[in-house]
Amino acid sequence: MVTDLHDGLTNRKIFLFWGPLALTWLMMGLEQPFLIAFIARLVDAKFNLAAFGIAGSFAMLIEAPIIMLLSASTALVTGRYSYRKLKKFTDILNASITAIHLIAIIPPVFNFIAVDIMEVPENVAGLAHIALVLFTPWSASIGYRRFYQGLLIRKGLTRMVTYGTLIRFSVIAIVGLILFYASLPGAYVGAAAMSAAVLVESIATRIMVSETLKEVLDRDDTENRNMSMKSVTRFYTPLAMTSVLSMGVQPFVTFFLSRSYMAVESLAVLPVVGSLVFIFRSVGLAYQEVNIALLGRGKHNFDILRSYAIYLGTTVTLLISVVAFSPLADFWFINVSGLSKELADLSYLPLKIMILLPALTLVMSFQRSTLVLGGKTGPISVSTAIELAVIVLVLFICIGIFNITGVVAAAISFVAGRIISTMYLLPVHLSTVRGWNSGI
Repeated sequence: MVTDLHDGLTNRKIFLFWGPLALTWLMMGLEQPFLIAFIARLVDAKFNLAAFGIAGSFAMLIEAPIIMLLSASTALVTGRYSYRKLKKFTDILNASITAIHLIAIIPPVFNFIAVDIMEVPENVAGLAHIALVLFTPWSASIGYRRFYQGLLIRKGLTRMVTYGTLIRFSVIAIVGLILFYASLPGAYVGAAAMSAAVLVESIATRIMVSETLKEVLDRDDTENRNMSMKSVTRFYTPLAMTSVLSMGVQPFVTFFLSRSYMAVESLAVLPVVGSLVFIFRSVGLAYQEVNIALLGRGKHNFDILRSYAIYLGTTVTLLISVVAFSPLADFWFINVSGLSKELADLSYLPLKIMILLPALTLVMSFQRSTLVLGGKTGPISVSTAIELAVIVLVLFICIGIFNITGVVAAAISFVAGRIISTMYLLPVHLSTVRGWNSGI
């Protein structure tokens, strides 16, 4: 139980709670490299890698509003009243984003965005369109999965979340292998495998949460009897905007990369480099829910959780640096990911530039968790808007003025945007912590 961890919290207890969630994010981080290894070994690898990256960025932008349901469920669901209200909110949100996805895959709509606005080459856009059609079940499946995972995390059953991800990864492997040997275009292999996997995982999560859900429905959280959809919306909207803005950066990046030096090569390489960096970022992404669940009502666990975060940030920076500045990078990009020598050579510099992103992700997660607990969700979306603005500005300068290779410009912009956004949140974060220390 989470409540058992609030008192006498130790590094070991934090690890046992955080470990399964970190493993979950790590496995999610390995999904793309796994599928990229398939795509890179099929025909027209460069075009299919680019198409898979574009379709994935569309799908992730559409799913963005439901990403924070995990944090909302962990923080808000205390009994049957809060559960029913947030479940209704989740149903409405999932129906809405599925409708948006269906509109986006209408051929004239997709071509207008991808070809006319983003200027994606038509052969790549055609592959991306079918891949996006295959992504249709993706968003709602993730919405329900994250909602129910929040109940498991609040209960302290983080290992159940990991079991769900193991099921998801297994489905990706099975479907990916079948479609790989069927010699389908690589972009279709990746999209179909990921969609099937999240659908099965959402069903498995619903089954695993059954006992916990019974306890939640039996718990009389009378204080939430009058919780309204308006209050839930007010709490969640800044979180949703945060995800929308964060995911919204991908179409902007694609827009600039399509106009950059070595455009198709950059579009092909960026998801490969990004997926490798994501593996190291996964430990930080897992820490947001850890902080929300373990800080405790009196916030007396703040110091030990902060110390643990500092240790994690230092460790993960050292690990990614070892990969980026050693032959391990060559092994990953060529032997594991299956990139050609030409594309691998384009990958090394962006990876080196992005070695700070895992630690910055951990800082971001820590800051956001304190603000969620403090009820100050507004600044989170503002910081993400600032990050997006900085990324677009840096891309414009690097590509539009200095004609830097697209993927290198993207790496620079990601790091710059994250640094500025964390700097913006720092005063609000410190103010929240001082409020806890003074008993406010």
